[in-house]
Amino acid sequence: MNLSLFCMHSTRLAAAIIALLIPSLPSSVAAQTPPETQPDAVQVPDFLNPHPNPLLVPTRPEEVKIQRTQPITLAEALELAKRNNRELQVSILELERSRSALRESQAVLFPNVDVLTGLTNRGDGFTGDASQSSTSFNGEARINYDLYTSGNRRASIRAAEEQLRIDELDVENRSLEIRLNVTTQYYNLQEADEQVRINRSAVENSQASLRDAQARERAGVGTRFDVLQSQVNLANAQQSLTSSLSNQRIARRQFAALLNLAQSAEISAADAVQVAGLWQQTLEESIIQAFQNRPELPQALAQANISEQQRRQALSQLGPQISLNGIYNVFDGFDDGVSLTDGYSVGLRASLTLFDGGAARARAAQSKVNIAIAQSQFASQREQIRFDVEQFYAQLQSNLDNIQTSGVALNQAREALRLARLRFDAGVGTQTDVIFAENDLTRAEGNRVSAILDYNRALANLQRTVTFRSVR
Repeated sequence: MNLSLFCMHSTRLAAAIIALLIPSLPSSVAAQTPPETQPDAVQVPDFLNPHPNPLLVPTRPEEVKIQRTQPITLAEALELAKRNNRELQVSILELERSRSALRESQAVLFPNVDVLTGLTNRGDGFTGDASQSSTSFNGEARINYDLYTSGNRRASIRAAEEQLRIDELDVENRSLEIRLNVTTQYYNLQEADEQVRINRSAVENSQASLRDAQARERAGVGTRFDVLQSQVNLANAQQSLTSSLSNQRIARRQFAALLNLAQSAEISAADAVQVAGLWQQTLEESIIQAFQNRPELPQALAQANISEQQRRQALSQLGPQISLNGIYNVFDGFDDGVSLTDGYSVGLRASLTLFDGGAARARAAQSKVNIAIAQSQFASQREQIRFDVEQFYAQLQSNLDNIQTSGVALNQAREALRLARLRFDAGVGTQTDVIFAENDLTRAEGNRVSAILDYNRALANLQRTVTFRSVR
């Protein structure tokens, strides 16, 4: 018996039936490949990237000791987030899982083909004087294809397609959230750095005032009271500097954790504090753009479509089911003087569920309720999107006004400190006036930085709400 002859017959029969049943496959069956990876536009130092083994736990102090602080820009931070953020990586893996689930659902478009073979030896037993045995080979190829499923097959594929769409939008949504978080944390890092700079400058000013007060006391034109005031002001400034250094350290480690950096690396903000840009659209244009771009709205629609397909799947169980099956078999008994014999059969099978106790219609009713829930969630999400746009738009406008006001106040505080020192040196002012002017300058510098960064945060939130491109 030539086994290859059986395989050739089986393959030809399967190919003929497939060609008869499926002359052309739909385009949705084509393998879906992810888009080509674009080259990185921003280069970041390799030593910032974490260890490739995500399960590695450092065991020695030198492995977690900060070896280097690297200043990075916001663009570099976003690039690091795209590479290393764990939440984004999980979302991408879930998307790949959905692609595989879609390919699994599309498998029903093809027939099932099975091949069975067997080699059998039969004998008379071992009790007689001589036993006779015979050996035979048999093989069978089976093919089955569902010709008509009352819409169940198509509904199953459509549901998988909608789920893939939901996961694609989820990756986009997660990317937008990561971009917003990274941008906001970068502004927090900038603010922490600026507070250290401002408080360090306040300490230097207080030290200079203390030296002046002590010199005046020694010269007999100052009082011990002025010296004590300067010492108290210096102590307060040093305490503020100590707190700002601690906040800076925390902000850096928090940002490093967000970017999943190497254990021995730390980063600081390289970009100067400045206005990130201007928002050109009106409030109404921003709302319409958010409605068009936000991933949450098509996600709610896709969920409603999934429920609709599940409703159709449930009702399809009450409709007729028709399938085609074919069998090709061969048999050959060795040493029996008879050549190989083969045969085939092709048939149709139909079934119809007459009564299932109402289970199918109950499942369909559940899916119909899920459709109504998804539609209600769509409306709620739409209202939330509008509120977000209005909220951040209002914050953007107020923070823009604060930038202008704080700029004027900063210039006035600098001029007031200059005049206070001139008056003090001329003997017509007091040390208290100088201290108050120094404290006012410190507050004005802090207000200026806060106004700019609050504006930038509002702009980042508005961009996220209207949906700019993600980091993916």
